[in-house]
Parts: sequence; structure tokens; C-alpha cells
Amino acid sequence: MKKTLIIAEAGVNHNGSLEIAKQLVDKAKEAGADIVKFQTFKAEKLVSKYAGKAEYQKQTTDACENQYNMIKKLELDLNMHKELIEYCKLKEINCLSSPFDIDSIKLLTKFGIDIIKIPSGEITNLPYLKEIGKLKKRVILSTGMSTLGEIEKALNILIVNGTNDVVVLHCNTEYPTPMKDVNLRAMRTIKEAFKIEVGYSDHTLGIEVPIAAVVMGASIIEKHFTLDKRMAGPDHRASLEPHEFKAMVNAIRNIEKALGNGIKKPSDSELPNINVVRKSIVAKCNIKKGETLSKSNITVKRPGNGISPMRWDEMIGKAAKRDYLADEMIEI
Repeated sequence: MKKTLIIAEAGVNHNGSLEIAKQLVDKAKEAGADIVKFQTFKAEKLVSKYAGKAEYQKQTTDACENQYNMIKKLELDLNMHKELIEYCKLKEINCLSSPFDIDSIKLLTKFGIDIIKIPSGEITNLPYLKEIGKLKKRVILSTGMSTLGEIEKALNILIVNGTNDVVVLHCNTEYPTPMKDVNLRAMRTIKEAFKIEVGYSDHTLGIEVPIAAVVMGASIIEKHFTLDKRMAGPDHRASLEPHEFKAMVNAIRNIEKALGNGIKKPSDSELPNINVVRKSIVAKCNIKKGETLSKSNITVKRPGNGISPMRWDEMIGKAAKRDYLADEMIEI
């Protein structure tokens, strides 16, 4: 089975601090993530100064500030991007970032980021999608809040403009996502509708849903990641701490092994058990040579290294070849 790509979504959980961002890189690597991902934006290009905040953002940040003021504090500037990308190379973990505007797309391209992660909010952004399509890079497309029709339009824009390598992530953008709204089966719907590789971007609490997504065929898992859920900021509470993220990674890697190749046959580990737990035809009581074998004098017991009980009908009516004591295996 192909290894699931696991993305530690550091996002804006660095709180605008390069030092914290580097700590997130360290912890993502230690937890076994394949990729650590951040977000690239300029507040003035992303939101107007009149934009309100999502309900979960109101609950986790200063209720008096607007969305612009909230995310302005969470920007990573050009030098921070450069240093962070170099730090990821040093730590031998892949670095990605989601661009939220065209200038951010160009910035990430300049730094040689070879995969573009499109956040859910940009799935209806035509000029943005065209710009990404022209890059002809591998694209990971999140689809929170979208319909199948909106996904189709976004895919068409990317393809028409030159991009054919796309993975679509099923997603729900509520932080945290209520279990009743996860709808993991939608991931399969997307795969069947577009004959495309699919994954899952998770905003639920805990680790069971991403694990279930892997069982259902997700090739990519993205999960928010923080140093401490108690930190100030919009996304910390719905993120995993390092020990939780590591537990998720370990569980996914175990599930990958457990899924196997689908061929039903005895495994190497259970082959020695066949003779121990299967049964053979044995003497039910003492039997004299020449005596006719019947239900009254033969039975079925462990171990299984004698004549298989599947040959029971064949054995009934035969003459015993020798004397048998009770429990001795019958021979042909």
C-alpha cells in the first residue's frame, strides 16, 4: 500500500513568531509528519478592514478586533519565509505553505515550493485558480464549504490552465468540526465523480476521524498542529499537540500495515497455528485392526496434522489398518 502523506498544518499557530514556527517544525519532524505546512498572505490583500470573524475565531481571539487585525499579527514576511524554508531543509522535513493571494503564489514559486496547497476559501477565486493552473505544479485542493459542482469548476480551471496533477481533500471548515458534519463518505463521492486522488483535511477534535479516512482511501491527511492548545490564537484549540499528533501518525502507519494487500491466505505469522488449532480425525475409543470406521468409533479433535475432517465421509466405512488407542490419529 502506498504510504499516506501526513501534513502537520502549523498554519498560523506560530503567532507571528519565527522562533515558535521553528519549534513547530522540530515537533512536526519528531512526531513523524512528512510535511509541515504554513500559510502565506498579506492581511491587506486577504481581507478588507470591515471583514468580520468566524464564530470560532470570536471565541478564541480578542472579540473587539476585526478579522484584519487578527490575521495581521499572524503574517510571515519574506525573510521569515526564507529562513523557515531553509530550516525545514536542515531538519529534513518538507515545507509547504498555502498562498491566499496571487502575490503569495509568486512568493512561494520564487522560493521553489513544488506543491501548491489551495485552501478551501479560494476554491471560488477564478483569477487565483488560473494563476496556480499556469504553474503546472502538483496541487492539493481543499474543498471545505463547497459543492460537487464548485469542485468540478475549480478542477476545470486548473486543468484548462495547465495543471493535471491534483489531489482533492474533503474538508469541513468549522473549528472544531462536529462529528455529525464530517461526512467522510463525501470523500468517496469526490473520488468516484472525478476519478481523482483524494485525501482529507481534518478539523475535528481527536485523532479517530483521520484514521478512519485512511481506511477509506485517503492518500493525504492534513491536521492542525500546535505546541500548546492554550496559546492565544484562532486555531490552537482545534489543533493537536505534539504527543497527540505523534499518536495519530503511529496509528495511521499501523493501519497502513493492517490494510494489507487484500489477498486472503494464511499470513506468515499464523502458519504455525494451523496444526495447533485445526483438527484431525482420531479414534474415539480403542479400535481393532480391520474394524469398520464409523461415527461410533472415530471423532474430530486437535491437533490438525493428521487426516483433515473434510475427508470424514471418505473415512466412514473403511477398515482400520491397525489397532488404535483412543485419541490416536487415524491413518489411511
